[in-house]
Amino acid sequence: MGVGKAIEIIKQNTSRELKQKFPFIKQTYWGTDAVWSEGYFVSSVGVDETVIQKYIEQQGKKDAGQAKLELF
Repeated sequence: MGVGKAIEIIKQNTSRELKQKFPFIKQTYWGTDAVWSEGYFVSSVGVDETVIQKYIEQQGKKDAGQAKLELF
């Protein structure tokens, strides 16, 4: 199984479980089944804390039309 497929399954399962445990989430994210942002971050080697921090800071900006993702 590829990394992308594994992440997709994890996101789907956790989204479903979160919405079951916390019903208010369905109201917060009305009009969509999505809870998580698109995409994910994966690195096999050589990424330092600064790169990860930049990724985290830019999460959600794509949805708001603010992101120009430059990690390196």
